[in-house]
Amino acid sequence: MRKDKINYYLDIADAVRSRSTCLRRQYGAIIVRNDEIVSTGYNGAPRGRKNCDDIGTCAREVLCIPRGERYELCRSVHAEANAIISAARKDILGGTLYLVGRAVGTGDFLSDTTPCSMCRRLIINAGISRVICRTGENEFSDTLIDEWILEDDSLQALDDL
Repeated sequence: MRKDKINYYLDIADAVRSRSTCLRRQYGAIIVRNDEIVSTGYNGAPRGRKNCDDIGTCAREVLCIPRGERYELCRSVHAEANAIISAARKDILGGTLYLVGRAVGTGDFLSDTTPCSMCRRLIINAGISRVICRTGENEFSDTLIDEWILEDDSLQALDDL
């Protein structure tokens, strides 16, 4: 039986993820427009810098920093950001970003995979129209970027003040 197109693209993003150098969570992303892969990215240190798997430690792991906090201590550029950096805006405008994450220790899919708030801003500005995140073997979430624009998460911080 032929695999559906969404899971096909998510499988490719998972293959891209295998290049990740993170010791904590590994992510792979691809951007597709008009049924063609335009760009790929995985999380790892900026070009020329040592990766976490090279130095054998993760600062956020050592400091027990929870997911979603203190990204400035992380050596990696996120998979979504790397995929956007590797493409021209005109080529990804209106495209779909596929994202897959796995836990390093178990290899399990991360059921809560979603772009962080900084990557969401990049995705919005890149003109990507949809993000599909794998949440299980053949399960995924599908988000229209207009929802992120309308539900501005950066305003929540102001409400908390």
